Amino acid sequence: QVHLVESGGGLVQVGGSLRLSCAASGSIFTISTMAWYRQAPGKQREWVASIGSASITTISDSVKGRFTISRDNAKNTVYLQMNRLKPEDTAVYYCRGTSYMGDYWGQGTQVTVSS
Repeated sequence: QVHLVESGGGLVQVGGSLRLSCAASGSIFTISTMAWYRQAPGKQREWVASIGSASITTISDSVKGRFTISRDNAKNTVYLQMNRLKPEDTAVYYCRGTSYMGDYWGQGTQVTVSS
């Protein structure tokens, strides 16, 4: 079993920055890929960014150039650095861990970008 806890969300003005964290615990050695997703009100959950065990990253075109995903293996934590935030970035951001045992999700953290 894997337990994921997101943090770092909040209210920020347009153009501002936030760094989200996703702390993993439990059977983390089984995880191959960590990813961030987001879900805006009335919309489907969408993929934002992923990072593999070799720290190879992929970023959605919608946030490329503004968001960066990284990991600190010593802290079992994955980060999402979000810069130049826009109102359309407002959403609940979720962390997902993929392992051979299945997929695990955190509870989400709210990001609100005010104009």
